[in-house]
Amino acid sequence: MATAQQPAHVVRRGVQPLRAGEGTSFIWRRLHSLLGIVPIGAFLLEHLLSNFEALRGPIAYGDQVKFLNSLPLVRVLEWVFIFLPLLYHGCYGLYIWIRGKANVVYYPWAGNWLYVAQRYTGIVAFFYIIQHLWRQRFTGIMLPENPYASFHKVQLELSNPFMLAVYAIAMICVCFHFAYGVWLFAAKWGITGGEKARKRFGCVCIALGIILTVGGLASMWAFISPKYANTPENPRMTMRAPSSATPAD
Repeated sequence: MATAQQPAHVVRRGVQPLRAGEGTSFIWRRLHSLLGIVPIGAFLLEHLLSNFEALRGPIAYGDQVKFLNSLPLVRVLEWVFIFLPLLYHGCYGLYIWIRGKANVVYYPWAGNWLYVAQRYTGIVAFFYIIQHLWRQRFTGIMLPENPYASFHKVQLELSNPFMLAVYAIAMICVCFHFAYGVWLFAAKWGITGGEKARKRFGCVCIALGIILTVGGLASMWAFISPKYANTPENPRMTMRAPSSATPAD
């Protein structure tokens, strides 16, 4: 019994329709998500731990700054793993924020509010980091060459009540943005595939955000506490004892 022969499938030239997971937008968003964890997230954790040394005093804080600036190829590491990833993550985050549309008015669910909070805390964090790097890294006394002046420089800036409020608000925004970003990263990359896994990991991220916020605010307190008030520009020099003493006649 003869069967009808099916016509051969003809592949025509042209552009395939864009599907989920395809196209350059998907790549740029994945890169944006990845850079938010590595290396930016790793740098944030290191930066908060380094700032925590301020609780041990100006000398310990200066020692930490000196150690970090003595690493091999530290300037290359700064640009490749800090400045350029921050620039891309921040600029592409602005692009996403401009194109995104929040619907918390029509759908006031927790996920929508978190979406809005993630975007606005990202804006605050981006502009805070720009001014922080500019004021602390590229203006005034150069800390890589004068690491023991770092405590005095930060202390001088936080002595302004307005800047203290800016730093406190920015610290909360940065820690929330990172903690929720970790949760989003795990969900987007398939690490937490199920509903229960996402809820459990959400509790972990909440704890992470609280710990980072408390630690960051505690390190800020070291710079404004009476214990280290009026720290000199170079506390290492002021603590040196005289090398010799001439006896009186």
